[in-house]
Amino acid sequence: MKVIGVTGGVGAGKSEVLGYIAEHWNATVVEADEVGYLVMRPGKACYSSIVDLFGTEIVKEDQTLDRELIAKIVFENKEMLTKMNGIVHPAVKEYIKKAIKREEENETNIFIVEAALLIEDKYDEICDELWYIYADEETRMERLKQNRGYSEEKCRSIFRNQLSEEEFSDHCDFEIDNSDDFEKTKEQIQQKMQRMQIDEVM
Repeated sequence: MKVIGVTGGVGAGKSEVLGYIAEHWNATVVEADEVGYLVMRPGKACYSSIVDLFGTEIVKEDQTLDRELIAKIVFENKEMLTKMNGIVHPAVKEYIKKAIKREEENETNIFIVEAALLIEDKYDEICDELWYIYADEETRMERLKQNRGYSEEKCRSIFRNQLSEEEFSDHCDFEIDNSDDFEKTKEQIQQKMQRMQIDEVM
């Protein structure tokens, strides 16, 4: 089984790329953000530690965590963000390690881990390759404005807090340019899969 880590700046079109690979090569895709929500649910690995960190005001009536309130707190307090990441990120990585082992036993061909902090959280330790989904800044900003209703100021603020294009490139083994028409992106993926000798399933 090939374990591939996928990352890239916000607005690069990672979801579209992941969907295409999952559909055409029957890949198992795990998104770190989704796992982050799982490990913070009541009774799960991070729940108690997160409540201890933020206090009971983040607990809703149904005992789930108020993610909007948490997001507001960490946006305004970088120290709290660092502490929260210190709790959640190791638990997410552990969950993904177990998922990889499970899929190996199921004889899965490709396992893909998508994470914004793939490089910072050292996912190269558990991945065979790291892939960078690239789109130029202007394209990414236009997508975020159209698809998410973000202002230019919000886009630039997010971009500043992410790795630069050079840092992404330097740490990844393969780069997909997703700035243009998606048909061109598909060609890049198909060629890469052929080089890896992984057959398309449909």
